[in-house]
Amino acid sequence: MAALVTAVALGSAAGCAVPDEEPSGPASPSSGSGDATAQLGQLKVAKEGAMGGYSRKKFPHWRKTGKNCDVRDSVLERDGTDIKLSGCNVVGGRWNSVYDNATFSDPSDVDIDHTVPLANAWRSGANEWDDTKRGDFANDLTRPQLLAVSASSNRAKGDQNPAQWKPANREHWCKYAENWIAVKYHWKLSVTADEKTTLSDMLGTCR
Repeated sequence: MAALVTAVALGSAAGCAVPDEEPSGPASPSSGSGDATAQLGQLKVAKEGAMGGYSRKKFPHWRKTGKNCDVRDSVLERDGTDIKLSGCNVVGGRWNSVYDNATFSDPSDVDIDHTVPLANAWRSGANEWDDTKRGDFANDLTRPQLLAVSASSNRAKGDQNPAQWKPANREHWCKYAENWIAVKYHWKLSVTADEKTTLSDMLGTCR
């Protein structure tokens, strides 16, 4: 997991511009589950809103982060090892999908997952934002909102919350719950009662 943090520096050296906010890597918060438990307790509990009016186009992504690269390239570079670049584009490397422990060497086999899916965010309060704020959320490299994972795990997850879908890799449950909570806490998104209970249970796996 160290590569998630250290690979950011490689992007600057390779000429890939960094967005306005410097990525901190998807591992935050990193010290146990104490912060996450406190944050979870402060999240608004509410029923999920309706999907009326939702469109992925209302969460514009991926933003440009250089002449020919975008946020997807930035995440691929940050989360991988032995990265190969063509200009600013990631064309090779090695990625381990923490959701299912699958490994890949072709970037086209890797999806960039939104920890809190766009549709879930819409139902949790993002429907009230404007497109600019929704774009900030969809391209957030500062919180643990973006992660390079296997396409199969990303698509199995869809727009489900942790009460409906969890990573097959149980060793990632603690970090997944921490990340989910950190994103919802920062963006002031609500959780359902079942979602909150499940997140609390998942934090119980932290060691």
